[in-house]
Amino acid sequence: MRNTKKQWKKLKKLILNRSNRMEVQKIATREGYGKALVELGKINPKVVVVDADLGDSTKAEHFGKEFPERFFTMGIAEQDMIGAAAGLSVSGKIPYASTFAVFSERAYEFTRNIISRNKLNVKIAGSHAGITTGEDGKSAQAIVDIAVYRALPNMVVLQPCDYIEAEKMVFALADYNGPSYMRLHRTALPLIHDNNYKFEIGKGEILREGKDAVIFASGTMVHESLNAAEILKNEKIIVYIVNIPTIKPIDANLIIELAKKTNCVITAEDHNVIGGLGSAVAEVLGENYPCIMKRIGVYDKYAESGKPDELYKKYGLDSQSIAEEVMKVVSKKK
Repeated sequence: MRNTKKQWKKLKKLILNRSNRMEVQKIATREGYGKALVELGKINPKVVVVDADLGDSTKAEHFGKEFPERFFTMGIAEQDMIGAAAGLSVSGKIPYASTFAVFSERAYEFTRNIISRNKLNVKIAGSHAGITTGEDGKSAQAIVDIAVYRALPNMVVLQPCDYIEAEKMVFALADYNGPSYMRLHRTALPLIHDNNYKFEIGKGEILREGKDAVIFASGTMVHESLNAAEILKNEKIIVYIVNIPTIKPIDANLIIELAKKTNCVITAEDHNVIGGLGSAVAEVLGENYPCIMKRIGVYDKYAESGKPDELYKKYGLDSQSIAEEVMKVVSKKK
């Protein structure tokens, strides 16, 4: 049937709208952080933001443009950023301190001795985490930040898997009185959640039911694991996919429950396998329910410079590599 001009314009508009919706559905978690700070700032005058000269990249600058009197940029000086955030905290403010994840480690001593030791209400956000920082190379790829912050007493450690979860975390942290670290990514990711999603600190989330094994994943690796589940389904292997947005305190009850159901546990993270999500899960299982387990992550080495998808493939973090590892582990169980 031949389209009239009117019909063609209508069809073109429909296609364009669909395309735009698809584009909107893929967005970085750092964008959720920036947007949520602005919304939070509108309803809570105690919220302030401290940044280490990276507001454009961390998206904290959105807050600065909306509330310039509550936004403090400290230059390239993460120690000053943490010190200022601590001072604002004891003055009754709720400071969010943001920089690149790898640069936040420069202020470790300040974070330990001022923030962690005194249980100050400071929310640290580390953007551009993991090897998805890609072309920036190993000097900018944070692969030990979870280990660093997880080992600090009193510290909550979070990592959202999509834009909406990042937003929810920002708001949840405003209600939580204590120090925290939120790990964010530059990579644009598809949305998993909608606005009705309820995030709760310390709780995991079953995204896909299974029986043969369970994959506990966090951040970008939730998406790779969901894709891996589709590959595994074709091999008649049905796996649980569990989003772990809170790495500390971790949802031990859920981990133990699903380990008992499957006797086969896999962890997936864009982080060194030492000290991160895999270590946290192994600690829970080692003391409560030892079972077959495989940690997937960066195997104690620095990555090179390259496109994120190429790096994921090279270092075994892509969905195909995850599926292959799961098949090996499940075969051992059998």
